[in-house]
Amino acid sequence: MHSPDGTSGTRAAPFPGPGLRPEELGSAGFRADHSVAYAYATGSMYKAIASVDLVVRMGRAGLLGYFGTGGLSETELEASIRRIRAELGDHRPFGVNLLSSRPEREERSVDVYLAHGVRRIEAASYVQVSPALVRYRLTGAHRGHDGSVRTPNLIMAKVSRQEVAEAFLSPPPAAIVRDLAAAGRITPHEAELADAVAMCDDLCAEADSGGHTDQRPMTALLPAMLTLRERMAFARPSAGRVRIGAAGGIGTPEAAAAAFVMGADFVLTGSVNQCTVEAGTSDAAKDLLQRAQVQDTILVPAGDMFEMGTKAQVLRRGLFFPARANKLYELWLRHDSLDELDQDTADHVQRRILGRSFDEVWQEIKSRYVDSRPAVIERAEQDPKRRMALTFTWYFAKATRVAMEGDAESRVDFQIPCGPALGALNERLRGTPQEDWRHRHPDDIARLIMTGAAELLSRATHLPTPPKTVAAA
Repeated sequence: MHSPDGTSGTRAAPFPGPGLRPEELGSAGFRADHSVAYAYATGSMYKAIASVDLVVRMGRAGLLGYFGTGGLSETELEASIRRIRAELGDHRPFGVNLLSSRPEREERSVDVYLAHGVRRIEAASYVQVSPALVRYRLTGAHRGHDGSVRTPNLIMAKVSRQEVAEAFLSPPPAAIVRDLAAAGRITPHEAELADAVAMCDDLCAEADSGGHTDQRPMTALLPAMLTLRERMAFARPSAGRVRIGAAGGIGTPEAAAAAFVMGADFVLTGSVNQCTVEAGTSDAAKDLLQRAQVQDTILVPAGDMFEMGTKAQVLRRGLFFPARANKLYELWLRHDSLDELDQDTADHVQRRILGRSFDEVWQEIKSRYVDSRPAVIERAEQDPKRRMALTFTWYFAKATRVAMEGDAESRVDFQIPCGPALGALNERLRGTPQEDWRHRHPDDIARLIMTGAAELLSRATHLPTPPKTVAAA
């Protein structure tokens, strides 16, 4: 078998032994490739909740953070990357998010990343590999002095499905490579090297988490991903060099220690970091988050994948958003148009949930899309159920916006991505200065989790051997 770092032989132990330091946990290759102290990263969060300040704070601490690009304009994206570059220089680590989206949007994002020398991306929400992702991966591919293929652009793929993991553990699809080469988007030499590399360097098994979630338990998902990698490594050596990490539910040392014991090469934390000084959301949202307990989250429809039935996990304590979001989805499932709603229901939705009439919402939607995506409006005007979906998901977008802005008048409608891991972290910090989010920083959370995990695993290796028992006859 191949080890996580591509060497032959049996798989390395997840931790080396007694007297562990946090710097020893996980993959040495992860630490070397990303120039970081820990096999640990903070994941991206939509609309720069994983902010410039958060990523810069992590980079200055010698740790890796991914900037949340989802929902930003190209101008905002470029300005943010310039700020990160100015703060961290060329040698401190950072990454940015690339969300699966419309092809033209992905292509523009990759243009920006390549133009600004962004060497790390977190690929999220993909169900199949896209041309833009392949172009990013192969640009600059070359052979090193030892003859091995080097790819300067590093990809961390966040996945929760095995077929998607298999696509990222495989080389770039040959048809996409041919098309990119024919169009001059990659060089012939880069195309020739494609079959020798996997689509990612790091594959993060994303278990049940805040925000979008498939609700996979880490204890099932991570072992399945590890087994998949080992199986694929026999036929594809490049797959054996991909590191497998864990995300979802990691907010305490105990959770990280469990991931490393199961064989994770690194861990990634997510929504726990939005309850920090640097996170790009409102103080009002952070006040709610710091009081969350493990049981204070709930599943709702994901606004951006409403018609697909995709779920997201959000904070529910003290908020009406979850109940209102689920009510809108229930109505959409049961009816084919807004006109089918009875008068009382229609009045309730407009007055109590949307806060304005269906026509007012629709005019706002039209003004948003009329220039950038007119086909969206044309389709909805021909399909009443589609128009109903757009009208209802307007509320989801509003709920995200007011939470990030801290709009006091709309407080009960805050949509705040959150998983149970934050409740576990809050419990651990209760009675300490960090109970207040104003004293929390993402690098401090990283040190708490990784140092605590190392201590736990050190103690575990010193446990006395239990006495032998005689089996009953």
